[in-house]
Amino acid sequence: MEIEQVLDNALRKAAAIWVKPSGHEPRLVWALWRDGAALVVVGGTEQVVPGLADGVACTVTVRSPTTHSHLVDAPATARLTEPDDDTAKALEAARLNTRPVWDSVYRLEFA
Repeated sequence: MEIEQVLDNALRKAAAIWVKPSGHEPRLVWALWRDGAALVVVGGTEQVVPGLADGVACTVTVRSPTTHSHLVDAPATARLTEPDDDTAKALEAARLNTRPVWDSVYRLEFA
């Protein structure tokens, strides 16, 4: 099975992923899988991911949504993005326990 298919299958169900920007420690973050990329919001009332910036190489670790065992490590590049209205609504809806207020949205694009 190709890594893209593994990522697609796992990230459709995953609520959280580990993100390790180059030169920094990994952080467990909530993310939204959309259009072949993981969207991560940072700042404001949301999570902090030291080292995450536009163009930064990252390693994304995904665990199995059913067994919680290690599934895959995948290289990605963070891209600062401005979400369109539909994506912003999807990000807000994905955050069930709070009303999210973020400073930045990064699209983690897989190599």
